Amino acid sequence: MKVAIYGLKVSLDQRDSFVQFFEELGQRNIKYTIEKDFRSILRNELALDLKSEETFTSYEDLQDSIDLFFTFGGDGTILNAATLIQDKNIPIVGVNTGRLGFLATINIEYLFESLGNIFTGNYKISSRSLIEVDSEDVEIEHPFALNEITVTRRETTSMITVEVYVNGEFLNSYWADGLIVSTPTGSTGYSLSCGGPIVHPENNTFIITAIAPHNLNVRPYMISDDSVLDLKIISRVDEYFLSLDARNLPLSTNVKLQLKKAGFRLYIVEPRDKTYLMTLRDKMFWGSDKRN
Repeated sequence: MKVAIYGLKVSLDQRDSFVQFFEELGQRNIKYTIEKDFRSILRNELALDLKSEETFTSYEDLQDSIDLFFTFGGDGTILNAATLIQDKNIPIVGVNTGRLGFLATINIEYLFESLGNIFTGNYKISSRSLIEVDSEDVEIEHPFALNEITVTRRETTSMITVEVYVNGEFLNSYWADGLIVSTPTGSTGYSLSCGGPIVHPENNTFIITAIAPHNLNVRPYMISDDSVLDLKIISRVDEYFLSLDARNLPLSTNVKLQLKKAGFRLYIVEPRDKTYLMTLRDKMFWGSDKRN
């Protein structure tokens, strides 16, 4: 077995956990490769003595034969990891080193209780759809998102207008600060904070949610993820922001966008004793009121 390891930052109080993790890999004769920048962080900030010199930096040099992709961080780390994995179908083991996440559900303090099951294949896989964007006017690097694709105003206090067409039919002109098109995975992110619904990740939908709409009759709208969305942006300034998860790109208002379901999926490892509904209850504090 061979695993990939990725993260964005660490803290000194996590050193013992990382030492134990790499010792576990050695005892099980599991080979590993580490993302180059994260390897430097582990060596410089935690002074870890790493046995493997093998690293990767991008999708191109990440081997297809990797069995598991460990991320250390939170949900944002997994969103970044999606740009490295893309269509390689490598299951992601999200180790949470901070607050409870919807994707990184294995807390680092309890990682070693789960490793035996993970390395023997005793886990569940949650398959997650992605959304991608295309444009005839500009080439977009990593044109996909696991959570959401968002268009927002730039350098103006005025709202923008987003004209939306679904499978070629006009839906609405959204006069707002912006528009979110999210996957079910992203329904608990930015869309939720703007009044969108929570959608179970097994649903095959997109959620269209306006950001601070001017018209009070505008409400979130769910459509099949087999749909194709065309977006035209109108603004008082010449540019707007396109956001793909946490990646931002300024575009000219002349650039039209087409959104559809991506041609690949991401696969998240989940312990058998952990479910999405359990995570949802914990995150949303459902059931914490003893009167219910």
